[in-house]
Amino acid sequence: MAALLEAIAIKRKMFFELEDTPFHCLDVEISTPTARGGQTLVRIKMRNLLTRAVFDKTFKAGDKFKEPDLALAPASYLYSDGDGSHFMDQETYETHTLGPDLLGDALDYLTEGLIVQIQKFNGNPIGLQMPTQVELAVTYTEPGARGDTASGNVTKPAKLETGIEIKVPLFIKEGEKVKVSTETGEFAGRA
Repeated sequence: MAALLEAIAIKRKMFFELEDTPFHCLDVEISTPTARGGQTLVRIKMRNLLTRAVFDKTFKAGDKFKEPDLALAPASYLYSDGDGSHFMDQETYETHTLGPDLLGDALDYLTEGLIVQIQKFNGNPIGLQMPTQVELAVTYTEPGARGDTASGNVTKPAKLETGIEIKVPLFIKEGEKVKVSTETGEFAGRA
């Protein structure tokens, strides 16, 4: 049987199961009453891993949750089509198809062969965990003009191979590879 977690023990970035649904704790706030006999309450900002919905809920400190049967499996991105995005499990060589609702903005960073982590709940894929940074090629950007830095504007737009557009420094040229943060969608350096 899975271990039980008390609400007071839930910390940021932990996973727990409530009513047979896995949740990810985004933030936690503990309020202890000043009056005697008052109950300690735990307010948790959580994301439902099946629906991706985010909401706050308050629990008593002693409320118990199960640890969810979550597993991460390395997989490589193959391609996307009308059915969804296809990934090959690197351990079992099974192909998993995830719909756009499970991917979020991950499609902006996926390139063929990229290794990601597929999150599974009770053996079924429910989401994707991206690397913190990915390398993408610049397909189009204006050449940086000398003297542009005088205005304090030291970035320019660049279109990347996946179709997203980010701001890059003036010295980046077409065809170069850049590192992009998958959390913020911002330029993180030259590749």
